[in-house]
Amino acid sequence: MLSYFLIAINVGVFLWSQTNPNIMEKGMHMPYRTVRKGAWYELVSSGFLHGGWTHLLFNMITLLFFGPVLERSIGSEHFFILYMSGLIASSIPSLIKHKDNPNYATIGASGAIESVLFAFIVLFPFTPLYLMFIPIGIPAVIFGGLFVVYSIWAGKREGRINHEAHLAGAIWGILYMLIFVPNTLDHIKTIWF
Repeated sequence: MLSYFLIAINVGVFLWSQTNPNIMEKGMHMPYRTVRKGAWYELVSSGFLHGGWTHLLFNMITLLFFGPVLERSIGSEHFFILYMSGLIASSIPSLIKHKDNPNYATIGASGAIESVLFAFIVLFPFTPLYLMFIPIGIPAVIFGGLFVVYSIWAGKREGRINHEAHLAGAIWGILYMLIFVPNTLDHIKTIWF
C-alpha cells in the first residue's frame, strides 16, 4: 500500500537527515529563499523532514491510522495526488505570510497529514475517533471542527508549530474530495440526508 510506502520514505528521510544536516538545511521550506532563489522544490521536500522523533511519530501514526482506510476508499492514485498536493497547498500560507522574512523556516508532513485526515472525515464523518486518555469516541466531524477551532486559536499565538499549514491542509483535503473524487457529493448526501 502507498500509505506504508510514504511512512517508510518519511522515516528514511528523517534518519538520513539525522546523519547529514545539509539535508535539513537544503530541504526545509524557507519562503524568503523559495521566492528569491526559485527553490520551489521546498514546497514538497520540507514535507519529508521532521524536527524530531515526536514530530515524526505524531505525523506517521496519524498517517498509519487514516491513510490505509482512505487509500482503499479512493484508490492509490487519488491518495498519492491528495498527499502530494496537500504538501504544496499547506505550504502556501507560509509562502505568502513569510516571503519577506529571511529567518522563517518550516518543516513537516503535517499539512499533507491533515489533508488525509480531513478527506477521511468527509467520507466517514460519524466514525468515532479516540484520543489518548479520553475513553469516549468523538465523531470524526466533531473532532475535525474542534481541530479547526483550535488551529485558528493557536495560529494567532506565536509559536514553533505551523498551524496555518494544518488549516490549509485540512481545507485542501475537503476540497480535493469534493472536486476530484467522483461521487463524493453523492456519498455525503447518503450519509447526511
